[in-house]
Amino acid sequence: MAVGVLAAGALAACGDSGKPVLNWYVNPDGVDVFKTYAKQCSTDKYDIAVQELPSSATDQRTQLARRLAANDSSTDLMNLDPVFVAEFANAGWLEEVTGDVAAEVEKSIEGSGNYLSGAADTVTWDDKVFAIPLWANTQVLWYRKSLAKAAGLDMTKPVTWDQVIDAASKEGGTVGVQANKYEAYVVWINALVQGAGGDLVSDTEAGRDAKVDIDSEAGRKAAAIIQKLADKAAQPDLTVSNEGTSLGQMFPKKGPGEFMTNWTFVYKNYAGTAGTPDGITKQQLADLGWARYPQTVAGTPSKPPVGGIDIGIGAYTKHADWAQEAARCITSEKAQVDLALQAGLMPSTNGAYDQVAASGDYPKDLIELFRTSVDEGGPRPKSAFYAMISGAIQARWHSPTSVDPDSTPEESAKYLKDVLEGKSLL
Repeated sequence: MAVGVLAAGALAACGDSGKPVLNWYVNPDGVDVFKTYAKQCSTDKYDIAVQELPSSATDQRTQLARRLAANDSSTDLMNLDPVFVAEFANAGWLEEVTGDVAAEVEKSIEGSGNYLSGAADTVTWDDKVFAIPLWANTQVLWYRKSLAKAAGLDMTKPVTWDQVIDAASKEGGTVGVQANKYEAYVVWINALVQGAGGDLVSDTEAGRDAKVDIDSEAGRKAAAIIQKLADKAAQPDLTVSNEGTSLGQMFPKKGPGEFMTNWTFVYKNYAGTAGTPDGITKQQLADLGWARYPQTVAGTPSKPPVGGIDIGIGAYTKHADWAQEAARCITSEKAQVDLALQAGLMPSTNGAYDQVAASGDYPKDLIELFRTSVDEGGPRPKSAFYAMISGAIQARWHSPTSVDPDSTPEESAKYLKDVLEGKSLL
C-alpha cells in the first residue's frame, strides 16, 4: 500500500503547466469553495490541486496517516479534524507553523487575538503551533418552535437533556443525535461527560499513561441520558444515525418534528432551499429554532462540541515554503467568509465572523450562538493516542440501545486502559 501511495504522489508532482503541484487533501464539506481557492491561491511558481478524502473523519485520518507514515512527499497540504493534530504532530508528520500566524494563535488562546480561542487551541501541541485554523465547528440544539411550545418548554432559558427528551416524548416527537459507531458518537459522549464536569481522559501529555476518567459520576450521568433517549425519544435509526440522517426528521410529512443536536451547516441546509420545490416551506423555516447545546446537569453550563477543520502542512513536502504560503492564502478571512456563506461552515476568526454577521445571510443571534459555543465549548481530549481513545469508547458504548449507567462507564474505562497499555487490541 505504501508503495502505491508513493507512486501516486510521484505522478502528481507536476501539472500540465510544468509547474510543481501542491496536493491539498480536503474533506468532502465545502469542496466547491476549496476548488475555487485552490485556483485563486495558485501562483506563477506552483499550482494547488484538490484531492478529496473519504467522508468520515476516521477514514480521513487513516488515509492521511498511511501516506505520511510512508514519508509521502506529495502530501503537501491537508484538512485535519482538530483531534488528529496532536497525533500527527507527535509523530513528526506536520511542519511547524511559525511567524505571524503562530503568534496570532498564541494571542488568541489567551483571548486577545483574532482567532476564536476554541479554534486556536486545536492547532497546538507541545507548546508549538502545527496547523492553521480554517473553519470552526460546533453543535447547537435545533428544534421546532411549535414542538417546544406544545410541550411547555421555555427555550429562552437553558434546557437540559432530560427536559428535551421528556418534551419530545410527551408530544410524540423525537430527538436527533449522531450515534452510529463512528467519531461523531464520541463527540456526543464527550460533550455529555464534560457537561457533567468530567472528562473521558486527563493528563494526556503522559501518552499511554494518561488517566482514564470515564468511570465516574459524570460518565454515569452521560450513560443515563443515552439510555433514556434510547428508551423514550429515539429515532428508528438511532444505532446508525449520523449528521445527515436526522435532518429529515425535523419537518416530516406527519408528526411534530424533532429536537436535534447537530453542527452549524444545518441552517444553510434548510434555509438554502426554503420555498423551492425540493425544499421546506418558508413557514417551516420560520418554525425552526436554535438554542445552546443542552445541559447534562441542570444549572451547570453545557460544553458544546468543538470541531472544524485545521490546515496542516506535510512534513515530507518538497515545497515547505510554498505550502506555508498556500496555507495562509486558503485560510484567509475571505476564504472563511465564503465557506460560511456558500457552505454553512463557520469561520475560525472573529474578523470573518463579523463579516458573516454583517452579510444578513444568517440571523445575528444564531451567529453569536455559534461563536460563543466554540469559545465556551468542550474539545475532545488532545492526545497523541486519540484514535485509540475514540476507538475504545466506540467499542464499549455502541450500540446506544445497550448503554447502561451501572456498567458501561466501568467496562469502557477498563477496556480503554488496557488498550492504552497494550494489553488489548481494538
